[in-house]
Amino acid sequence: MPDAELLFMPATSAAALIRRRALSPVELTRAVLAAIAREQPRLNAFVTVLSDQAMAAARVAEQAVMDGAALGPLHGVPMHIKDQVDTAGIRTTHGSAIFAENLPVRDDITATRLREAGTILLGKTTMPEFGHKGLTDGPSFGITRNPWDLTRTTGGSSGGAAAAVAAGLGPLGLGTDGAGSVRIPAACCGIVGLKATLGAVPWEAAADTFANNVYAGPMTRTVTDAAVMFSVLTGPSPRDAQSLRGPALAPLSPGLIGGDLHGLRVGYIARACNARVQREMAANTIASLDALAARGAQVEEVTDAIDWMEFPGRIMYQAGFAVTCAQYLPEWHNRMDPVLLAFMERGSKFSLTEFREAQFARTRLFRTIQELFERYDVLVTPTLTRTALPADFDAAHDEIEIEGETCGITRQGWSSYMYPFNLTGHPALTIPSGFADDGLPTAVQLVGPWGADMNLLRLGALLEQDRPWAQHRPSLN
Repeated sequence: MPDAELLFMPATSAAALIRRRALSPVELTRAVLAAIAREQPRLNAFVTVLSDQAMAAARVAEQAVMDGAALGPLHGVPMHIKDQVDTAGIRTTHGSAIFAENLPVRDDITATRLREAGTILLGKTTMPEFGHKGLTDGPSFGITRNPWDLTRTTGGSSGGAAAAVAAGLGPLGLGTDGAGSVRIPAACCGIVGLKATLGAVPWEAAADTFANNVYAGPMTRTVTDAAVMFSVLTGPSPRDAQSLRGPALAPLSPGLIGGDLHGLRVGYIARACNARVQREMAANTIASLDALAARGAQVEEVTDAIDWMEFPGRIMYQAGFAVTCAQYLPEWHNRMDPVLLAFMERGSKFSLTEFREAQFARTRLFRTIQELFERYDVLVTPTLTRTALPADFDAAHDEIEIEGETCGITRQGWSSYMYPFNLTGHPALTIPSGFADDGLPTAVQLVGPWGADMNLLRLGALLEQDRPWAQHRPSLN
């Protein structure tokens, strides 16, 4: 089988061929590792590549097939994990020189579940230091570049995973999302990214499990791959309080089993706290809404005046970094990302009163979104306001520019549709919506009620069918 066909084959297709003994896990893994070796110098998507370990695991996986052993749903499929997720005996650096030699003694439960499903770990993917920004670069590893245009960012903070999936360097990536960190890079790189309902997928690394807003989630080229990976990852962990207390994931709504969407109520959110949207991003979002309407959905623009709490959200975000990273300043200040240091400095100046008021604003935003779901079954937004930013964008000082107009910092001007749903806990799925005139992918976001993750994936699959994207591939060496 030609390498290009292997590299861009969906994970579910590869797993089916492996089960039928029509594809060798060794052949597949060897092809992906060869592609990583070719592309890593220009993309810089991996901080650690486990070539020998992956090949050994592939040989074990192949023998299991030949022996007729029970196989997991993703048996023999190569995948990679963001460098924020603990992997036993394998470096987890958090994108930081501080943890350059960190070898966790145990797997995060998400890594365990993926291994038990039969996946083969290729390596750990890049991220900005401690995942603090929506771009993927840092003093400890350099810049991770977008496979569609090397002068552009992959987005972040799961940028290495997005670049690798988009470039055929493993069909499955595990990312994390604290303020859009799965969905931003997925949108920049033209792939699928799911931030599930709070608690559906455990996040054991949360510093405050009771006020968590970080989510682990799948990054894939197809919706089906995301759905299968999501099903593997879900379920409670004794180390994550949010996963223990809910939610009960709802089954697929009967009205979505077929392709007829009559009765589906769609609320279109054209703006969050952003002033502008790139013309092509808006047009491709409307085209996605038109596709839903063509199947019978009732689409209506949401005109409610919503306080998207950008500044209160920023208070919690930057103050969190100020507190958790303060311990590193005496020894590591000169080797930390200047953007992270700027965020910490700003965060240290907020008062306890401001922080508590921000937490109260989070509750108000949650209740506002809950009220919207009394009228709508799903909310639809552009994922970002524009395509991928320049790779050297300075998130501490630069402003977003859209069609010649400056539009504020990234949270205000670029990723304004992302962070609100980290705070409210609602599931959010980003899928490709087309391309802009600059040749870069655009994306649309679907947001559902708590527990309605499968409904979002079903709607994403219908859009994938009506407006396919997986046939588009970035040019490789």
